[in-house]
Amino acid sequence: MAGESQDKVWPLPKFYFQVKIGDNEGAFQEVSGLDMEAQVIEYRHGNSPEFSTIKMPGIKKYSNVTLKKGVFKDDKSYWDWFNKIKMNTIERLTVTISLLDEGGAAVQTWTLKNAWPTKITGTDMKSDGNEVAVETLEIAHEGVTIG
Repeated sequence: MAGESQDKVWPLPKFYFQVKIGDNEGAFQEVSGLDMEAQVIEYRHGNSPEFSTIKMPGIKKYSNVTLKKGVFKDDKSYWDWFNKIKMNTIERLTVTISLLDEGGAAVQTWTLKNAWPTKITGTDMKSDGNEVAVETLEIAHEGVTIG
């Protein structure tokens, strides 16, 4: 460990992050679904001496990203964004999710291309509950870049 940079000794904490949807910064409690996969194509040509298939990479798939946030009075911007969905048209925005260091500088950034809301879930309500009201926004996108 001697001679290593202090920045590389400890992994980054995940509780300090920032989300920007278009030009607007949102205060979110949780972000999940930042994953991608390549579908597997299995192939075996007719004169192969092997009694098995080979596996090749296929189309990339990106999961929907789920954002959770507290409900605030008169804050309906994400509902308004969702209500802009019409037949085959939607306002697509760039979503930037940044993991921040203790000084508030972005250390790692995930950028979602052509993102749009696919689902909004309002808060559940309980007469005997004492939790904060939280709504969920699910976003589809056409690719993620990590910087």
